[in-house]
Amino acid sequence: MARIQASVYTSHVPAIGAALDLGKNGEAYWQPLFAGYEFSKKWIKENPPDVVFLVYNDHATAFSLDFIPTFAIGTAAEFHVADEGWGPRPVPTVKGHPELASHIAQSVIQQDFDLTIVNKMDVDHGLTVPLSLMYGQPEAWPAPVIPFAVNVVQYPVPSGQRCLNLGKAIRKAVESFDQDLKVQIWGTGGMSHQLQGPRAGLINKEWDKAFLDQMIADPEGLAKKPHIDYVREAGSEGIELVMWLIARGAMGDLAGKSAPRVAHRFYHVPASNTAVGHLILEEQQ
Repeated sequence: MARIQASVYTSHVPAIGAALDLGKNGEAYWQPLFAGYEFSKKWIKENPPDVVFLVYNDHATAFSLDFIPTFAIGTAAEFHVADEGWGPRPVPTVKGHPELASHIAQSVIQQDFDLTIVNKMDVDHGLTVPLSLMYGQPEAWPAPVIPFAVNVVQYPVPSGQRCLNLGKAIRKAVESFDQDLKVQIWGTGGMSHQLQGPRAGLINKEWDKAFLDQMIADPEGLAKKPHIDYVREAGSEGIELVMWLIARGAMGDLAGKSAPRVAHRFYHVPASNTAVGHLILEEQQ
């Protein structure tokens, strides 16, 4: 049977992708950030997943304000890299896993979560930047990816509790799939940042670090945090962090097993105008 191997959490700042694509990752400004992912690139080579279930938010490429699903799962065999206004990133086409994606959709919908099934969509920096941070710049991505888009752009957005519960449902779905697959679930977005208005440029280091602490030790308590706390403390775009709770909800301690092991933790300010956070939590038997 398939199983959850680990969860990975990371910011998906578009400027990170641009820095990689333009060869700026060795520059003084960017070097400290990319150094925080050197462990992660080695770790994923030593712990390769068979499939990555990648939770992210679309940035008006696959969806527009005319149509925004709360939760959308990509079930296609491949996903092209989106043109976000300056051409697609020069990264490989993302290969999907239609069989597992369709199984997860079936299982999760039967657990009373409404998902939008997407058979064709382009994927933007929200998905490709995390892949680049973990895998570097390969000729092809080493594992198939199931894109899972969450609306954190247009209110109302899903609650932290809803996201945590969804992660639990995804775990059940993975564990009922009848192939021997190692699945990693990645939660992306954040950390604190605000892109517009009088508070543009807001970064809250103390709040971010406390969020990481609670993500590890008390996800059930964190899931109760109201949206207004994210907006007030982490900026208008800080609400992206609820997506991390989907990945956290899929870990074994929330299904009666041992707490995950913290394999890596990293925090850096700034990347463009955003605080960058990163965690790897390993499933324990």
